[in-house]
Parts: sequence; C-alpha cells; structure tokens
Amino acid sequence: MVMLPLFLLAIFAGLTFPHTFSSATTSAGGDDATVCIIGSGIGGASVAHFLRQYSTSHHPKILIFERHAIVGGRMATVTIGGDAFEAGASILHPKNYHASNYTNLLNLTGKRPSSSESSISLGIWDGNGFVVKTLNVNSNWGIVNKIVSFFNGIYLFMRYGFSLVKMEGFVDETVNKFLKYYEGVETRPVFESVEEMLKWAGLFNLTGKSLKEELVDGVKLAPLLIKELVTVITRINYGQSVNISGLAGAVSLAGSGGGLWAVEGGNWQMAAGLINSSDVELYLHEEIDSISFLGEYYELNSTKGNTYSCEVAVVATPLDESSIQFSPPVSVPTRQLQHTHATFVRGLVNPVYFGLKAVSEIPELVATIEDPRLPFTSISILKCYNETDMTYKIFSRQAMTDALLDSIFSVRKETIRINWGAYPHYKAPEKFAPFILDGKHLYYVNAFENAASTMETSAVAAENIARLILSRFFGKDSSCPSDLKRTSCSSAEASHSDM
Repeated sequence: MVMLPLFLLAIFAGLTFPHTFSSATTSAGGDDATVCIIGSGIGGASVAHFLRQYSTSHHPKILIFERHAIVGGRMATVTIGGDAFEAGASILHPKNYHASNYTNLLNLTGKRPSSSESSISLGIWDGNGFVVKTLNVNSNWGIVNKIVSFFNGIYLFMRYGFSLVKMEGFVDETVNKFLKYYEGVETRPVFESVEEMLKWAGLFNLTGKSLKEELVDGVKLAPLLIKELVTVITRINYGQSVNISGLAGAVSLAGSGGGLWAVEGGNWQMAAGLINSSDVELYLHEEIDSISFLGEYYELNSTKGNTYSCEVAVVATPLDESSIQFSPPVSVPTRQLQHTHATFVRGLVNPVYFGLKAVSEIPELVATIEDPRLPFTSISILKCYNETDMTYKIFSRQAMTDALLDSIFSVRKETIRINWGAYPHYKAPEKFAPFILDGKHLYYVNAFENAASTMETSAVAAENIARLILSRFFGKDSSCPSDLKRTSCSSAEASHSDM
C-alpha cells in the first residue's frame, strides 16, 4: 500500500457527566438472556467482544446478523491484478489502542509503510496545473528516501510556514483529549448519550463549529494551508470540504505524526476475529427489516421471513439509509451519508490529461482542491509492476464513467468500482442520535459517528454500549473483573502511560 511522507500520511485514512441509571433500568438479567446485534463491522464485533470481556458472572447468548456474505462492514478488500488492496477503511493511527489490542489478541500482523512508500510524491491539482508538487524519486536505498522526504518537508514548510506547526499542535491537543476514552474503566463513566461522552473528554465544542472556523479563528492557520493541504486531507478522508464539523476535521488530520498502519491481509480480519473469539451465533445473508418491542423482549424479523427474539437489541449499522422498521417508532436526527466512490484501475495514467509529457512526471498521489469542476478527489498509485503497468485507486464523489476514465488513462486493463455510504455528511453544529433508542434496551452504536467516523471511534463507542448493557440490563458494574486486570485493562493503561 502506498503511503505518504511525514504529516501527510493521514490522508489515506481511510480520530463531566457522571453516569446515572435511567428509570428504564430493569432488574438484573440472567444467563439465558439474548443480545441481538445487527451489523458485523468493527462496531458490532466490538460490542460482542466487550460484553464477553467485561462480564464473568453472566454469559448471555449473542446473535449477530449480517446482510452480506462476509463480515467487516465498511472494512473490505478488493482484488485487482491478482493483488488484494483495502477498499474501505484502510489506515489506523498509532494511538488507536483498541485496534492495536485487537491485533495482538487475535495474533494478526500489523504492517507499516516501507521507507520508499513513506516518501512518495504529492501533487495538488487545481484543474489547470499542479499548485504543489513535491520531489519524485524512487529508490531502494532508505537513506535516499529519507533525504527526499526531508527536502519535501522543507519545500512544504517554505510554502506554508509555521502554520504547519500550529496544525500539528491542534491535532496533538485533540488526540490527547480523545485518549481519555482509554482510561481505566474503574474511574471512567458509562455514558448514556454522545453529548455526555464528548463533554467528558473536552471534545464537544469542536462539534459546534466547522473545521474552517476552528482553524481560522482559533488556531489561526494561514489561508493557503487551509485552501490546499487541509482541504486535500478532508477531501480524501471524508470526501468533504473544510466546512465539515471541527472534530471530524481534526480526526481527519490526526495522522500527522506518522506511524500509520494496517492489518496484513485486510483490516476486516479484526471484526472476523472478534466475532470468532466471542462465542456468538453469526447469521450471514440475514437482513433484519423490522424490530418490535413486545413488552418483555424484542422481536426481529428478517427479509427471509425468519423471526428472532432477544431481551437486548443493538443496531451497529448506520440507520441513515437503512430500511429497518421500528415498533414503536424511534426518533433520530435526519442525517445524510457522504458517498465515496472508490475506483480501482490497473493500467497507466495518461500524462497528457495533466498537461505533462511523461508518466514519470506525474506525482504518485494526485490530490485536488475544492472545485466542483474537478471530477475526482485523488488518484494514487497502489502498486507499480513496471513503467507501463500500475494499479491505481481513485476517490471521487460521483461515479467515474468509462468516458472519464478513458480520458485519464491511456491504458485500462481492469476496473473495479465500489460505492461506499462511507460516513456522515458533517455539518456544524452536529446533532446526535441517542445511544439508547427507546429508553429501554435498544441501543445504537453509530450514534457516535456524527462526532467522527473511523474504525477506532466505532470501537470506542461499542465499548461504551457494552458497558451500558451490562450496567442497565444485567445490573453489573462494568469495571474490569479481577481476572482481567492484568490483561486487557492494564495493557490499555500501560499504553496510555507510554505516550
């Protein structure tokens, strides 16, 4: 996988209210209780994992329903030219401690970019030419790549000045606040709303204004940096401009320190591994189309005509484009999903499209400014087989037509298109759906997505949902059991102390 130099690595990514029991809290549930989870992405898999991890006195039956043939949700790979590449959520931050713990727990292998991958060239295209173009040198010598990366850093510093330092400080401050969610569960509250959760960490104010407002009025970044580099990052990470809400924007910038990584073989393996290790009943090709509360339990009906009963139901998939019917009805704020079209092409880019004479003059990552005339967000090289044969990944807000692709590529051997309902369309001030949809035991993991949408934020929200279920339904303190203190809980705290 192609990676970016220094603070630009982030753009492939793809980030006090004490708990009180609500009046809907029931008496403690028994071991025969059933928890139904709709969605097998990182959110649903994490709920199952934390339910098992945090409870030794109860062992409910857990059912997971997935409408597709494979688990993972928006984590997926695509195979083109015989090679597998991340098609959805692709990059993890070095301080994504849940993902790191999952990788260790499941004996998966994390991979980081090689020195050559981390020094690839960047070009920012405005439709007429490259307003920014870094050095393009491919070398098997690590020292050469480091020198290239150093000079590219100087070039960008000369263009943007100390605003780069200010941007890094803004990102670090936001990340440090987010790290509160890894504090020990003995002292960390259980949150019944997204607002409570964000206010406790000091992040709520960032959802009330746009990223542009925050960077102009608060951080006081140079307008050129916002127009070019920041815009490039938000367009590639969230398919949106710097008018997205401030917290989502900060998360999109949060890979500025480097060290980004992914799971060898595909990030979806985290979800698969958690499900396999959590003693669940998994139903693939089973789409739930209605959830009804019948007094003592929930009845779930699938499009196949199957019916399931459970005392606790968890929705771990976005409701924005879902056809699930609820009885009684539930209320969530109207929200649009931002669709990102990922197009994979094996072939060769046509330099004439960019006004250049040779393929070697084209940057390995071509990013674009915010201009409605531009038909794509970015074009990046995923793998170079030789000078005339490469695999590319294109992000765009609209589907790439054959005619458009033929104008960009001189050779096109294979093309794969994926349309992701990838993340919310962010607009400040954000409004949040409730974690508890009905005041009883119907929970919604994806309510947190309007703050920021990443693999790690889904895991953080899922952990809170699992703790909510344990405290509200099972009447159990969700702090770590004594036999787990030396494993998952203590390791998370140790990681936090090492920062």
